[in-house]
Amino acid sequence: MKKNMTAALALTLGLMAGAASAQNVKVGIAAEAYPPFASQDASGAWVGWEVEMIGAICAAGGLTCEIVPVAWDGIIPALTAGQIDAIMASMSITEERMKTIDFSDKYYNTPTVVVGTKGMEMDATPEGLTGKIIGVQVSTVHQAYVEKYFAPVAAEVKTYQTQDEANQDLVAGRIDAIQADSIALDAFLATPEGQACCEVKGTVADDPSVLGLGVGVGLRKGEEELKAAFNKGIAGVLADGTYDKITAGYFASSIYGN
Repeated sequence: MKKNMTAALALTLGLMAGAASAQNVKVGIAAEAYPPFASQDASGAWVGWEVEMIGAICAAGGLTCEIVPVAWDGIIPALTAGQIDAIMASMSITEERMKTIDFSDKYYNTPTVVVGTKGMEMDATPEGLTGKIIGVQVSTVHQAYVEKYFAPVAAEVKTYQTQDEANQDLVAGRIDAIQADSIALDAFLATPEGQACCEVKGTVADDPSVLGLGVGVGLRKGEEELKAAFNKGIAGVLADGTYDKITAGYFASSIYGN
């Protein structure tokens, strides 16, 4: 499921909407698959809820957008270096990240869960994960949460470059549990191997200082005009029903959150 990046790999999204839309906005997504938000189909085209939402938000905000895949652990440096202009890769709005970059308004917010081996007694608490081997993707709010709450009691915390690698180690029995976004893990649990091996053990206690305030568009500091355009786009798709229409194609209920 790893992605090959080439300079030519870019998907133009959005519509021209007046003179202000002349700006071509390079929107960075994670090069690693993260279904159902973003992944490549058999033809190599990027598909998923977030891919469709990028197109809709850019169109509603009067922007012409181009998708550029970037390795997840280098996506913020790519933004600050000017290689991309925005990040739409399920990036949570956190105080730590806001020291370096800015964010738009949120465009979704879902719970965080722990998934573990079927039949193994545990829950999504420090007590429930005492002595367990926990897997988590690097450079995510989930890694920060696991290190804060579970690492002191876990047998080991193993980190992975992609969520899929963590999932596969759980299937193989090399770890006992993983923590990630509930929607992303729903997709894993819907696969034959996920159904066979694993189950949701619970939702972690919320900590907005670590898990953030929802997912937003990551932007360079000072890009107020671009931020306003993305906020206009987010408000527009929420108001005209586009957001709900796209969401209904992937999820049984809204993921906008509180």
